[in-house]
Amino acid sequence: MIRAPAIVILALLGLSSAFKCPESNGFFADPKQCDKYYECVDSQPEEKLCPDGLLFEIKSPNHERCDLPFSVDCGERTELQPAVSTVQCPRKNGYFSHEDPQVCDKFYNCVDGVANVVTCPSGLIYDDYQGTCTWPQDAQRKGCERENRKKEKLPDGFSCPDAEVLGNNNRPLPHPTYPHPEDCQKFYICRNGIQPQLGSCPPGTVYNEANFKCEDPESVPGCEKWFDEEKN
Repeated sequence: MIRAPAIVILALLGLSSAFKCPESNGFFADPKQCDKYYECVDSQPEEKLCPDGLLFEIKSPNHERCDLPFSVDCGERTELQPAVSTVQCPRKNGYFSHEDPQVCDKFYNCVDGVANVVTCPSGLIYDDYQGTCTWPQDAQRKGCERENRKKEKLPDGFSCPDAEVLGNNNRPLPHPTYPHPEDCQKFYICRNGIQPQLGSCPPGTVYNEANFKCEDPESVPGCEKWFDEEKN
């Protein structure tokens, strides 16, 4: 009568003892699954799983640590536990890009299945591989190149040019400005390089495309007599 239960117990014991502790005590990675690990106490292993979306970090057997994927080198540990997804979270924990592939400057920070929308600083986009916001040319994220991002057009027909405008530090300006073709006092500003907006310099000044500033008319070639002409 007790043989069948005994066989089941022995089988379970066999499964739990399949992992051999490398040391008597510590935390050790499963050789195949990146989010599975074992806590060894007196050479007896106890199987554990990281929270869904996190991976076990193997830097030190003295520390029990699960971290975000971009911070963990899984090596040959390619298997993962089945995903538990919600509407905007492919897994319960982690950083995930926006569901619209052309919304490049926003991502979701998922904590226990709850998504929080995070917006990158101006001019930056979210990079899945680094898990952070970075310059578009550094991210090399497909579909998020400047020329492929959604652009708007103003009623006068102006839309933001594809070419980047470099600032004094040789970095692309996040909100480049452009001269108005007919009005020295006006200019265009491109928010995040793609969203155009009409701007105007303070009274008595005109836009100088050489330094992206509003200055006295005498300092801007072609606009020296702009306000004199306006009065006439």
